[in-house]
Amino acid sequence: MAVRSIRVFGDPVLTAPSAPIGEIDEGVRALVQDLLDTVKLPGRAGLAAPQIGVGLRAFSYNVDGEVGYVLNPVLEVSGEPEAIGEGCLSVPGLWHDAVRHPWARVTGIDLDGNEVVLEGEGLLAQALQHETDHLDGMLYLKRLTPEERRVAMREIRESDWF
Repeated sequence: MAVRSIRVFGDPVLTAPSAPIGEIDEGVRALVQDLLDTVKLPGRAGLAAPQIGVGLRAFSYNVDGEVGYVLNPVLEVSGEPEAIGEGCLSVPGLWHDAVRHPWARVTGIDLDGNEVVLEGEGLLAQALQHETDHLDGMLYLKRLTPEERRVAMREIRESDWF
């Protein structure tokens, strides 16, 4: 359908919990296509619906050459959380260590109502956690240490996009 513009820090849609998807209609189908088209651009590992202004529980991913989507994902994590370098399309230009679990799994559905299960380590685990956080109204900035968050907030205030 279309590559959509990304909402940035300060937009209220990014801090509001997303609503579950009920009926899978043409609007949801169009949303999924937009998520897929938008995540395929270079340098993008994931994209949640709120990042394109839609408060529904859906995200797309683009990790290790695999592109897909999940509706109504439920997240499970495992392992000792660790700080790992992370950025976000909604906070452009910043890169900070966010605390993430080394393994993650999401269970959700596809457009036909079939179960989708994604699980893994590394970048996939990080992306699953990051995108699910977006659906819960949380930016990765909340996963930073207090000191790191202060630095990030200063960088945001000094950015040309804020």
